[in-house]
Amino acid sequence: MRKKPIKILGIETSCDETAAAVLEVEFKGKNFPALKTLSAVIRSQIKLHAKMGGVVPETAARAHVKNILPVTEKALRDAKLNLKDINYLAVTQGPGLIPSLIVGVEFIKAMSLATGIPVIPVNHMLGHLYSPFTGETIPKFPMVALIVSGGHTMLVLMKNLHSYKVLGQTVDDAAGEAFDKVAKLLKLPYPGGPEVSKLAEQGQPDFEFPRPMINSKDYNFSFSGLKTAVLYFLRDHPQTPKADICKAFEDAAVDVLITKTLRAAKQYKAKSVSLSGGVSANKKLRQDLQNICKQNNLACFIPERHLSTDNAEMIAIAAAVQLSRGNKPIPAGKIKANPNLSL
Repeated sequence: MRKKPIKILGIETSCDETAAAVLEVEFKGKNFPALKTLSAVIRSQIKLHAKMGGVVPETAARAHVKNILPVTEKALRDAKLNLKDINYLAVTQGPGLIPSLIVGVEFIKAMSLATGIPVIPVNHMLGHLYSPFTGETIPKFPMVALIVSGGHTMLVLMKNLHSYKVLGQTVDDAAGEAFDKVAKLLKLPYPGGPEVSKLAEQGQPDFEFPRPMINSKDYNFSFSGLKTAVLYFLRDHPQTPKADICKAFEDAAVDVLITKTLRAAKQYKAKSVSLSGGVSANKKLRQDLQNICKQNNLACFIPERHLSTDNAEMIAIAAAVQLSRGNKPIPAGKIKANPNLSL
């Protein structure tokens, strides 16, 4: 592995965030690469999709087409670099919305073919998996990783930096999806998940919602039933304050996530636990997981909030880890967007 630091330009367009970032990477043998973020730019589409109450794939793709070049140019300017200074390109290959993914993948393919810069295609979930580690925080293995986002909820066992195994995942709605659907039931503004969490801080419910699959022997999750429980409760108790409903819902969802994570950590004798994905920005989930890890003598790794939601830094980080493993770039012509790419 080359000792001289390299520079990676990462691109993320899996859903509704157009993002580009430049990382300087120094490899240290089998250890986690030393990382320095030189720039990070995100162009959000929240206002665009708020009008429709959710992400419309075709609309998102058109916005990506409009934004991707200026976002990339700004990332290079902020890093005070030109394309000739970039050693590798990294792009989200999947999973995600296929129209959005295609924009990023085809953009990077064209850039690679025009410049000769090699490309590292990245699984979006690997980006989340490695996002808590920025070079200053070193993971301790074995580790149980909880990844929670709008489209995914899963527990992953990591035996080392390059070895991971999915222990369980959602069988229906993901945690973030459930937050968004409850927000719609309560007629809260888009994006709904953060609004639910904000209201939950004011709630004082005298009732509880069920904890689906909390006692199941496997490590799968289910949040569809919890969402349905909220629906029926609203039907039968329409005058209940929204803050109380949000608090009861959030308590139930977080309880399930943390209970299963801790059980997995104990079963696999983990030394640490990590949390990542969009829902990792949730204040209660972050605090409760940190507390439970402290009580059980587990190291706890959680990304900074700007690395919780979709971003290009995590894509470049995942590419750096893949390079440290010895993975080779893929010829640009062979890279294809894959909305169903699995971890």
